[in-house]
Amino acid sequence: MARLWMRSAAATAWVVALVLAWLCIAAGPARADEPVASPPRDVPFVVPAATLSVPPLPANYQRRDVGWMTIAYPPSIYERVQPLIDEAPAFKARLADALGQPVLEHVEVRIARTADDMVAMAPAEAPPFSYASGIAYSSLHLVILSLTAPTGAEPTDLESVFRHELFHVALEDAVRGHHVPLWFNEGMAIYESGENRLIRIKTLWDASLSRTVIPLSELDRSFPSQHYEVSIAYAESADFVRFLLRDQDQLRFAGLIERVRGGQSFDRALSDSYDVDLRKLEYQWREDMAKRYTFAPILASGSLVWVAALAMVCVGYVRKRRRDRATVARWEQEDALRAAAERGPALEPPSLAPDPHGPRVVPTTGAPPGLPKIEHDGSWHTLH
Repeated sequence: MARLWMRSAAATAWVVALVLAWLCIAAGPARADEPVASPPRDVPFVVPAATLSVPPLPANYQRRDVGWMTIAYPPSIYERVQPLIDEAPAFKARLADALGQPVLEHVEVRIARTADDMVAMAPAEAPPFSYASGIAYSSLHLVILSLTAPTGAEPTDLESVFRHELFHVALEDAVRGHHVPLWFNEGMAIYESGENRLIRIKTLWDASLSRTVIPLSELDRSFPSQHYEVSIAYAESADFVRFLLRDQDQLRFAGLIERVRGGQSFDRALSDSYDVDLRKLEYQWREDMAKRYTFAPILASGSLVWVAALAMVCVGYVRKRRRDRATVARWEQEDALRAAAERGPALEPPSLAPDPHGPRVVPTTGAPPGLPKIEHDGSWHTLH
């Protein structure tokens, strides 16, 4: 029976994997003129603090102080804000461990109801970007978030936006404001916040198939203006950071941050920490990405084929579950009969008066106890 349940669990896992794969590829490869499925969160402002003036909070705002962080919000959204406060200490500790430096000694977080309210609470000299649902002013240690997306009034994933923007401030602390490439800053923010994993996987599949992976040298200070290219830039930036943070390279990564913190240029710090230059590392990463997405051409060969295959697998899975349930029921019945036999002979059933209008039931001579016979159409039959 244990083997049966293990096979059922394996079948369930296989179906779930197929569903996830189909969700990733059902739309087919994206085109260059398609909008980005998830627009970029932000590009952190690199502006001297002395040139910015922060407006006061609205009078009705609630303000919570947890020592290293203050968070301000409208009182009516307390239930959405409390999870941020609860997770903040653990996330801060995780960032300090990843960056190998003390970070986030103080930060102010402001939460607005809408994107327009977010603009009103931001420095007038550097308003948030029109597409942003969150923004980090790292030199001010200020983060501003919106409860709703800039377009469509859809609610934002407040937790992931919070982690994303908080990372920008943490990185500013870790490297003491020294320059790091945009792909590194944004890529690590996306990686640490854990946002849009499936969308990023699909984007990397598409980019691998269409050979449109963008060289990292082009993503140093700005990302592309084309929508689809922007999604590639964010997805590959996060994946390259994942590559740098592999278990065997944790100490190398910490050395990279330490060297940049000390004033070394990023490219030189990367070469000294990993004993290879950025170009070679990028080549190794592309080889790693190719190995991880070798089955992408099969998956992308036709979404309709995969929909049909998924339907067939699901039908087969349902039938197998029915057979399994029937098998389990039969096993339970056999176990019950076996247990009854081991307990010994059962009591003889009481004699039954014959029914002139139906079959007669009599004990069976020589048959195992408890098994009666009935007469039907002139013949005697033993009940089993």
